[in-house]
Amino acid sequence: MQFNKVTDKIVAELISILGQANVIVEAEKMEMYAKDEVSDRLWEKMPEVVVKPENTQQVSEIVKLANRELIPITPRGAGSGLAAGAVPLQGGMVLSLEKMNKILDVDTENLFMVCEPGVTTGEVQKTAKEQGLLYAGDPCSADSSFIAGNVATNAGGNKAVKYGVTSRHIYGLEIVMPDGEIVTFGGKNVKDVTGYDIVHLMVGSEGTLGIVTKVWLKLMPLPKYVADLLIPFADMQTAIKVVPKIMTAGIIPTCLEFMDSLSIKSAEMYLNKKLPYGDAGAYVICEVDGTSETQVQDDYETIGKLAMENGALEVFVADNMSTQERIWKARKCYAEAIRMISPVYCMEDIVVPVSNIPKAIEAIERISAKYECKIPSAGHAGDGNIHCTILRENRDDHEWHELKDAVLEELYEEVYALGGNLSGEHGIGAKRAKAMDKHLTDAQRKVLVTIKKALDPNGIMNPGKVLI
Repeated sequence: MQFNKVTDKIVAELISILGQANVIVEAEKMEMYAKDEVSDRLWEKMPEVVVKPENTQQVSEIVKLANRELIPITPRGAGSGLAAGAVPLQGGMVLSLEKMNKILDVDTENLFMVCEPGVTTGEVQKTAKEQGLLYAGDPCSADSSFIAGNVATNAGGNKAVKYGVTSRHIYGLEIVMPDGEIVTFGGKNVKDVTGYDIVHLMVGSEGTLGIVTKVWLKLMPLPKYVADLLIPFADMQTAIKVVPKIMTAGIIPTCLEFMDSLSIKSAEMYLNKKLPYGDAGAYVICEVDGTSETQVQDDYETIGKLAMENGALEVFVADNMSTQERIWKARKCYAEAIRMISPVYCMEDIVVPVSNIPKAIEAIERISAKYECKIPSAGHAGDGNIHCTILRENRDDHEWHELKDAVLEELYEEVYALGGNLSGEHGIGAKRAKAMDKHLTDAQRKVLVTIKKALDPNGIMNPGKVLI
């Protein structure tokens, strides 16, 4: 697709729509919009203009202009993505949703929250909790990521084992389509099979089919009782092999996470404090919740007994807020901690069936040894989502790119052989588009391309992402 450049005339028209303050063309102010959290400079590109709409009508006018002039649009939330999904690789304009940041409605009778796309996930969680309610979407980046980004990648997070990924909590969307039309699908109806399920087509589409401008989020009563278990093991394989046993024990944990030894040590460095059992070869972190204290206690005792029977060094139960926060800080700082030991890295989020997690970890360890590189791993063990990160360390550019390409090719082959896929929650973006295309069948590719062309015939919406 051949796109046009952003001219002074187009900038002037954007200013007439948004006002001078919401149209940015100065290079130094646009630098932060040239990348996301992918550390490799290969995935950086300066936009020609950044626009910051404050309402849906302004988004519509911007998109109509871009569609008419064949200017590519890159929708952007907080820029916390890990797949170069919000990077304007084709130039054009970045449309930042940062100023559309209002919570519009908290409906405590129907258990819904309606918000704009630029609200952080943490703010949604906090607002729900103030009403005695729970928004169960809980990515590790909750304090910084926008709901828009969660919708774009169908973010998973820590509570996905019991409560599901973002799509389970989205019941309605207002969307600006690639031609600028504003449409709303879904809302506060808990059941709705009226027509095609456009809501869940858009969730996970990474801004390639339209721009979300309003979201209906399902809430639920806040669990009365919560307990967290920190379970250290001598080695990673022993730890990870207990996960399928827990998942088939008749209990649905809220969270079931893991960290390997290097991840634990990195977290200690980042937090500048000693973690409980910090010398362990691996952690399993488990959370259970419920409305009955007895039920929660029974659940964590069952899990603890199962862990001890399968090689755990200890089972540490945290049933107060202070200790729980200490445990979860270690897990949630994984990405930031990895950056401390290797500012350039390649973070993957492969996903396999839960029963194949031990084999996936074996494959990661085998590849790490073969290529003599460190690949720390942590992630959402309860749903098979493994965050493994290739570290550059002291390699030069040529060595790094050769290493990364070889490791990824072998890693992806192993994942598909185990019945898995490339991404559990970070998305495909630009970073994994070629790899995904390699593993698509012709029939799968045809379906995806047909949908894209039908909704975005001019290809202006986040080009170069998901599909190549």
